[in-house]
Amino acid sequence: MQNKKMWEGRFKKELDYRVNDFNSSVSFDKRMYKEDIAGSKAHAAMLGRQGIISKEDSDLIIKTLDLILNDIDSGKLEIDINAEDIHMFIEAELTARIGDAGKRLHTARSRNDQVALDTRMYVRRMLSQIRKAVLSLIAVIEKKAEGHLETVMAGYTHLQRAQPVTFAHYIMAYAQMLMRDVTRINDTLKRMNVMPLGSGALASTTYPIDRMSVAAELGFDGVTLNSIDGVSDRDFVIESASVLSILMMHMSRFSEEIILWCSSEFSFIELDDAFSTGSSIMPQKKNPDIAELVRGKSGRVYGSLMTLLTVMKGIPLAYNKDMQEDKEAIFDAIDNTLLSVTVFTEMFDTMTVKVNALRRAAEKGFINATDCADYLVKNGIPFRDAYKITGKIIAYCIDNDKTLETLTMEEYKSFSDSFGEGVYKAVDLLNCVNGRNVIGGPAPSAVKKQLENCKEFLKTQNS
Repeated sequence: MQNKKMWEGRFKKELDYRVNDFNSSVSFDKRMYKEDIAGSKAHAAMLGRQGIISKEDSDLIIKTLDLILNDIDSGKLEIDINAEDIHMFIEAELTARIGDAGKRLHTARSRNDQVALDTRMYVRRMLSQIRKAVLSLIAVIEKKAEGHLETVMAGYTHLQRAQPVTFAHYIMAYAQMLMRDVTRINDTLKRMNVMPLGSGALASTTYPIDRMSVAAELGFDGVTLNSIDGVSDRDFVIESASVLSILMMHMSRFSEEIILWCSSEFSFIELDDAFSTGSSIMPQKKNPDIAELVRGKSGRVYGSLMTLLTVMKGIPLAYNKDMQEDKEAIFDAIDNTLLSVTVFTEMFDTMTVKVNALRRAAEKGFINATDCADYLVKNGIPFRDAYKITGKIIAYCIDNDKTLETLTMEEYKSFSDSFGEGVYKAVDLLNCVNGRNVIGGPAPSAVKKQLENCKEFLKTQNS
């Protein structure tokens, strides 16, 4: 029964087995069986309410679809890999169980609007899962930051030590990125939440269907307003891949930080053994494979976006078989993004921050040089002159293996009489951080405001 094609009446020859394999999508679209059954149940209920099919047939179809769903979930019913797609498999199984009543399910519906519905519902569900995973990661970052409000470290530009910040301030930068990712997912979910079912093959239907009731039952905010666009639109898939690409770009940048920080050259953190791997030949190795894989998987997600854009760029209206290629691309992007965020969250949550190592690195980088220059400015020296004086002091410190904190007052005075004992307070790293108490700055009091904002964001988004 499953090998029969629903559309075979027009054809005199059987489909070549190679074409069948080439044409089939069940191997990957079978993951949408829940969405297909949910959509079919809502459609059948509407057909019964509208009197398009009998109430008895409608009820029987819905009851049998529930049984099919339970059988697939339990493993009692295996999805036939010889079926053309998941839609045909479920309809064929339904017809095999209840006969002519099952054949009435597809009334006022095309596979074109059916697959558009299923894909939209599946992507909606999975984007919501990814959104939840990102919120969990943000919560872990916020919690980790709370414990490091006064953990001084160097901020970097050009991967060179630049100015003093705190570990809390540093990692909260990634929380900000991820919060934007959540809002992008929210926008995408809102834009895609219109139902295409009822568009038919491309020109809707002559049956008196009630699209709005089906949309409400399936959790949509409304329906698509042009039947041609309803079946040929894949903007929601492309936008989802775009949002996931931006998210994975942020995850890749964060991963690069982790990879650098746990190297011997930085040694700012140590990853938990449960989230590290070793070497087959070098017993001393402890490798950040998870972070490296996240960094690598970002490229796969980018590739999915480019695949989708390329597939859609030359397709005329309305549906074309090319559009079957949307699923493997978006499925791969979804799978790799969800896995990356989930595993990264656990890795980050369990890592150890080496507070003393962060402080030692900060002390060696002359990251308080700007504060030294600002001290001179506050004592009447023009900034450009103060900048030049401080530059000479740094060169002197390098030549003499000293830091701004260890210079004597005599040495300071040799560069400018404007120096006094207050310079030591000015170049103290924690004082340098505390002095940057502007909105968005690294001072603990300013970072606390970031944390409050983050907590409020999480509270709002989780409600």
